[in-house]
Amino acid sequence: MAPNVLVIQADQFRADCLGAAGNPDVRTPHLDRLAGDGVRYRNAYCPFPVCTPSRYSLLSGLHVRQHAGWTNRCTLAPGIDTFPRALRRAGYRTAAVGKMHFTPTYLDVGYDHLELAEQDGPGRYDDDYHRELASAGLAPVTDLVDQEQEFRATAPRSYWETYGSGRSDLPEEWHSTTWIGERARKAVAGWSGGGGDLLHVSFIKPHHPFDPPAGWDAMYDPAALTTLPGWTDEIPPADERYRQRYFDFEPLTLPLLRRVMAHYYATISHLDHQVGLLLDTLRQRGLYDDTLIIFTADHGEYLGFHHLLLKDGPMYDPVVKVPLLVKFPGSQRGGETADGLVSLIDVAPTVLATCGVSPATPLPGQDLTDPAAGHDCVFAEDRRQEAAGMARAGRYKLLWSDAAGEALFDLATDPHELANLVDDPVHADALRRMRDAVARWALHDATPPTYVDPAAPSHRRVTGDDRAARQELFAAEVARHRP
Repeated sequence: MAPNVLVIQADQFRADCLGAAGNPDVRTPHLDRLAGDGVRYRNAYCPFPVCTPSRYSLLSGLHVRQHAGWTNRCTLAPGIDTFPRALRRAGYRTAAVGKMHFTPTYLDVGYDHLELAEQDGPGRYDDDYHRELASAGLAPVTDLVDQEQEFRATAPRSYWETYGSGRSDLPEEWHSTTWIGERARKAVAGWSGGGGDLLHVSFIKPHHPFDPPAGWDAMYDPAALTTLPGWTDEIPPADERYRQRYFDFEPLTLPLLRRVMAHYYATISHLDHQVGLLLDTLRQRGLYDDTLIIFTADHGEYLGFHHLLLKDGPMYDPVVKVPLLVKFPGSQRGGETADGLVSLIDVAPTVLATCGVSPATPLPGQDLTDPAAGHDCVFAEDRRQEAAGMARAGRYKLLWSDAAGEALFDLATDPHELANLVDDPVHADALRRMRDAVARWALHDATPPTYVDPAAPSHRRVTGDDRAARQELFAAEVARHRP
């Protein structure tokens, strides 16, 4: 019997914000239980710390320089295979629920059925979630103010002072996390029971704004929270150029940070609750044991590291590392913790190997069903505001960018990435080895331009009039809520 596959993805989820990862405060009992039934990868990295490029890498098993999806407004080029397409060819029933962040919104990447809840750009005016909100006369005002520049330009002072953290203006039953969780459970309830089903569930949260619904917003006392490793009282001189990315981070204080953490953790606990309900559905149907379950995120979150928030800045570990939990079918490897270097490009080959399906072309990632899987070096890139990259091998990590030059860190002695060793002769050999690894990696593939095709094959076409009607309704709601 072909195993079922459940891929659960979060957005902007810092890897150490799990109870199973040793976080002393956040409550994630259901994800912790999943970790206990599978393998937790302590050193999992995303290939690009931005939503769409990272998601296309997860789907295709390719680095961004191979699939050419460099921005949040890009299309996965025709001819690039994905694990959903490969499974569909093998007879799987394939579906996705939640945030995909495609262009066009309903791009066909191999899913037979899409039920979308988007957040950024035109997708939010095209998708199922916002259609239902509009039909119910509701608007995600807090989210619109945080995400849409036309509304953000006139955001109230409280938004800036709290770094976009606070209670959601939507009731829990209409919060995106609840909506996505409910539709995911409905999809799993419709599985045949005989194997051969794939579901990709992708939550918007804990991506900013940090706005848990009422009840969840009071779950954590900010004053009682432990500051995460890497907080500095001021922005380090090397990072000063990143102080104004989305917010001005210089005024960030520990009390403000802990308020942000309280709401960030609350969105995680709300997400964990929905994951628990979803996994319980699998158990009730007798499908849990024989389903491949993967939980991960597209990228991380600074959450105070170097006095920063969000993700726009250097590729320090909190923003480029991701949680990765893999529960293999059967009782294989339950409760393991793996220290090897892995990447989101390893998800596609792992899914295909578990399902007995060969990739259409060789993939650079590794099959994590092998307990010895791991890379000598993992890489990430970012080409939005400047060309930048990251390489991690053993204890060393190399960052580079057109604007800031190079930085070499010894994570064994400097886990918070504060001491740049590029000019230290003691580490000259390590620097040379890291540079050589980057050169070998970049040599294989050129840097193609971003591929965008709004007319690419998709499941649903959205008319301009249809989109404009929702834009008008939501704009009116934002205006009505202005102080």
